[in-house]
Amino acid sequence: MTIADRWLLPDGMDEVLPPQASRMEELRRALLDLYHRWGYDQVMPPPVEFLDSLLTGTGTDLDLQTFKLTDQLTGRMMGVSADVTPQVARMDAHSMKRQGPVRLCYCTNVLRAKADQHQGGRSPVQVGVELFGHAGLEADLEILHLALASLVAAGAGEIHLALGHIGIYRSLVQAAGLTTEQERALFEALELKSPGALADRAAECVSDPALAGMFMALGRLHGGPEVLDEAREAFAEAPAAVGAALDQLRALHRGVQTRHPEVEPYFDLAELRGYQYHTGMMFAAYVPGYGQALAKGGRYDDTGRAFGRARPATGFSMDLKLLATLALGEPAHDGVWAPAEGEGLHEAIAALRERGERVVQALPGQRTGPEEHRCNRRLERIDGRWEPRSL
Repeated sequence: MTIADRWLLPDGMDEVLPPQASRMEELRRALLDLYHRWGYDQVMPPPVEFLDSLLTGTGTDLDLQTFKLTDQLTGRMMGVSADVTPQVARMDAHSMKRQGPVRLCYCTNVLRAKADQHQGGRSPVQVGVELFGHAGLEADLEILHLALASLVAAGAGEIHLALGHIGIYRSLVQAAGLTTEQERALFEALELKSPGALADRAAECVSDPALAGMFMALGRLHGGPEVLDEAREAFAEAPAAVGAALDQLRALHRGVQTRHPEVEPYFDLAELRGYQYHTGMMFAAYVPGYGQALAKGGRYDDTGRAFGRARPATGFSMDLKLLATLALGEPAHDGVWAPAEGEGLHEAIAALRERGERVVQALPGQRTGPEEHRCNRRLERIDGRWEPRSL
């Protein structure tokens, strides 16, 4: 490696510089304070855990994203956290063992072995909340409202909310009695959003013509709230669980519209992201100008089963790095520029800092001035007193 190459970072890894670092810290504090006001307790999971607990019940996607290493003390395989949610589920099920609903929040760095097209880079700062112990619609609505409040707190204006329910596809698969291979084939066709491929797979894998038609309907059921009416007709003969899932989506839509009428709703009944992980409603929130969701979440019941305590669970997560770019703009000039020396200067600087002011003191021989250090005032001695004066 040449000297010129030493500054290069691995693909997908990035450093955070001013003023984004300051913006991220301000937003981190604002979000954790928001969650505190909603009754969520902060937790700090470890950066590394044993693989057999870190990846329990999360499916293959997270396995592929996890950096793996050998613990030199035990010889066991460990993984670097690529997603905080399974760790928080372990805390609820094993470490805390509280009764009734439990609300937890977090903000921590995670590391991913490869970039996720839906989740951005390989080193996000993951912030989010999880609500354990309540299976009702009220818990899902609370999570949705808090996710939208988080985006508003970050400076988001126009928000588009995409809603889906993994239970619809699961119920159709169960009713059709599909093998693992057949289910995988239909899953891949739905992910491609290809009507032709979906028709071929449905004809090959589903013997019941009515159920085959329902699988094909899934592929076209996406759009505004009218999709729920279309789905009710398309799934008129479907198992009762499908109707229940549609009822949940309609109730979630009403709840969001009541408190956030400005949010643009979108429904996609063939959205299967996190299929091995989610168990009920799923959502993703988008803002114009961003090619990926800024908030993602949903219901993931029974993740704690592997730790001996199956619990209903719902939550969401965001990347603080991405979120902080919503209102970054030009760096604010808000500071006091102080000279290098002067009678009573150090006492005056200390008093200003005690009041919460940002004071930058010049060093002897320094050539840069207030503008380069984001100061909009200068400390001047007037009538024997040091006073900040606008530039």
